[in-house]
Amino acid sequence: MQLRRVGVLGGGPGGLYAARLLKLARPSCDVIVHEQGEPGATFGFGVGLAAGTQRNLQAADPDTLRDIVAAGYRHDMTMQVGDRAARVHNDRLIGIARTELLAVLQRHAEKAGVGLEFGARRRAGDVDADIVIAADGVSSATREDGDFGGTIETGRGLYLWCGTDFALADAVFAPAETEHGTFVTHAYPYSDGQSTFLIETDEQTWHRAGFEATTEQTPSDASDVPSLRYLQQGFAGQLRGHALIGNRTRWTRFRTVRCQRWSSGRTVLLGDAAHTAHFSIGSGTKLAIEDAIGLAEALGAEPDAARAFDRYEATRRPAVERLQELARRSQLWWESFPSRLHVPAGQLMVAYMTRAGNVPLDRLVTTNPDVVASALGQYAGLTAQLPADLTSWILDRPLRCEGRQFPHRVLAAVPDGVDMYTITDVVADPWGQAADAVVRRARRARAAGAGGFRFTGPADRPSVLTRMDLAERVRTEVGGLIVVDGPAGLCDDLAAGLVSARADLVSFNEEDA
Repeated sequence: MQLRRVGVLGGGPGGLYAARLLKLARPSCDVIVHEQGEPGATFGFGVGLAAGTQRNLQAADPDTLRDIVAAGYRHDMTMQVGDRAARVHNDRLIGIARTELLAVLQRHAEKAGVGLEFGARRRAGDVDADIVIAADGVSSATREDGDFGGTIETGRGLYLWCGTDFALADAVFAPAETEHGTFVTHAYPYSDGQSTFLIETDEQTWHRAGFEATTEQTPSDASDVPSLRYLQQGFAGQLRGHALIGNRTRWTRFRTVRCQRWSSGRTVLLGDAAHTAHFSIGSGTKLAIEDAIGLAEALGAEPDAARAFDRYEATRRPAVERLQELARRSQLWWESFPSRLHVPAGQLMVAYMTRAGNVPLDRLVTTNPDVVASALGQYAGLTAQLPADLTSWILDRPLRCEGRQFPHRVLAAVPDGVDMYTITDVVADPWGQAADAVVRRARRARAAGAGGFRFTGPADRPSVLTRMDLAERVRTEVGGLIVVDGPAGLCDDLAAGLVSARADLVSFNEEDA
């Protein structure tokens, strides 16, 4: 479509990149980015860019990708629990300072001829343009003012962003057990002398540590210094004598944004303004950049804004909703992470990699065979080379549990003398209120003599994955022999659940037996 003038609200990665792509495609179009902050006044620390995002950037704009990669810092990932550790190799994962990423995108936008306006707050109705791209973030005023059907779901856990002045060797996932409870960090390097520390905890621990008071006492433009000092002691092993650094650092809860519509009239939402996905998937910048690519392509393919916006949403929404579901599962896993501190490091890393259902074991064994071998050794004593048929090997391992010996991990029939309590509840959140009720029933059944629990229900993959998570919770909090039903077609997922210590045995649905 022909465009005379485009206004972009928000000078974050998505807004800047959309502006550049539109200007490259339409040199005569006047493209202006309106950013309420001053140049270089961003807050935050590092941003992660995975291989998929880099591939999309390469296809759309190799010049910009080249400068991002040059400014980035490659790293692998390590899970640390006490003196136990497991490492995953990922040579395409990079961290980059948010300030540097914005500087690269600003340079390339200006090079293409985009105008950048800083220091003024604009509303969509104030902008003289054919279309307005609202990339104004998770707290989008455009979304709140407009007819987009936006909703916000707030997470249970609390987290804060901070940093430190040295480069970690790897991205690190590690708990810190304190007198008040457990804190968990996701930390990663993003330059030769800087790393991001994202630290989260549950509400009870947050209260016991006194952080409700420190949050209330911290001005909105300041950092929660008492929390930083406390956490600096808790993560002293990872920090190696360095300090935690704040930048408007305060405790908050993650907000998942969804919208019924991504456009209204001449205005279209992009990135966090339209949707968010939990940080444990590393998706905010990814989604914003991919939205920018999708919107630019749609505007180039359709004759008017309405059709272009419809095409953009139809193209992007399935991928966004898929990632939001993966992120939801990942968020629930991380919010319940302290319950897994007893799991050996190799199995815990496999549990982490398979937590959302998007990394199958056969792919993980291709990229990180040493991690899988370690997990299999902890699961069932693998001492030789990795088996050719991983799933069959996992299912064929014997098990001794509750005083009984099982020849393999597939339960065809409940043995005589074992009182199994069947759980058929279908829950959306294995750590929510409905699941709390399941756990209470399981405790009563266990006290009454139940030797274990069999979890059964719908055969679709999302239901099976959620059932496995609920089973893991009961296994940890109640005990007993844990059996999870599922179709034979999902035996790879069931096998991953066994290795990840989510269940003891699996059982195939009757129609799949």
